[in-house]
Amino acid sequence: MTVSYTVDPWDPGYGVAFSEELDGGALAESSAELNLDLEVPSAQWRPVDADPAIVLPGTVLFADGVRRIDARIWVHGTRPQPVPGLAASFAAGLVSCDGVARISAVTVERGLFTAAAEATGITAGRLSYPARLAAGPAFDQLSLALQQRLTSTEVDLAVTYRAQNPAVDDLLVVDGPLRGRTHLDRAVGYIKSHHASYLPPEQAAVVSALRPGQRTPAFTMGTSWRRNSWYLQLPNTSGVPWSGVVRLECSADLPLAEVTRLADLTARLLPPLASAPHKDPRAPQNLVPIGGLERELRHRLGDQQILYRTLRAAAGTPRAVIP
Repeated sequence: MTVSYTVDPWDPGYGVAFSEELDGGALAESSAELNLDLEVPSAQWRPVDADPAIVLPGTVLFADGVRRIDARIWVHGTRPQPVPGLAASFAAGLVSCDGVARISAVTVERGLFTAAAEATGITAGRLSYPARLAAGPAFDQLSLALQQRLTSTEVDLAVTYRAQNPAVDDLLVVDGPLRGRTHLDRAVGYIKSHHASYLPPEQAAVVSALRPGQRTPAFTMGTSWRRNSWYLQLPNTSGVPWSGVVRLECSADLPLAEVTRLADLTARLLPPLASAPHKDPRAPQNLVPIGGLERELRHRLGDQQILYRTLRAAAGTPRAVIP
């Protein structure tokens, strides 16, 4: 049987021509299990100033990645109905800051993410979209497979950099949740947008009372995975509630002394790197090194419209014959 591909005619930014509607929603109440007494008893929560005597690392590393759906694909193969897929480009990078910020590593990859085991990938001009198997055909399953591949690429970059620079004393800041990366040493996840309200009203009021450079006490939270977390207030806020507030997290397996050390380090190191509104629409949360890295990574993905047209031209060619 011949395997072939069809590119969905809709622009990938609008979804597919045939899809099921998904329910939307606003900021939701979280069902996460909380231990608010990790650093101090919950009744004694107050804004925390970082220890001014804490020893700062010589280098701060920022890891981030970008992803883009170049086209939605239908795989025609062994099943009666075609199987959906995503032709996607993604890139991961690492910025090192030791007084000067520089991009230390970049990896650009592409892939055809689908649940069709018979898919062999698409060659589009000089570019290749190798088949990468997803757990199922639903869009969230395809998107998860793409995100997992991107996360793995970010981890590989950080591990390789540290192996090549073993004498460097560093802190690794991962843009986004730390899930799948909690095994990395001296690492924190940096979450700059809030989709759920995790804290009870009494502790949430402490977040609203933070001044630039202050943080909340650390606490443990568990959803589908456990981690230690804290909120940090960046400068240049607009007066809007929680404006300039970010949440950071680290492994739940760390001793309390290391958790508070990481929390104090972020309070000392990250506020000076906050972006300005006239330069970044996501200011101040989108830190300057992360914003610069994202721009470079998106540039390296190539022109989406050119890739889309190339994929449409290439998709009509059979890719494999299955005996």
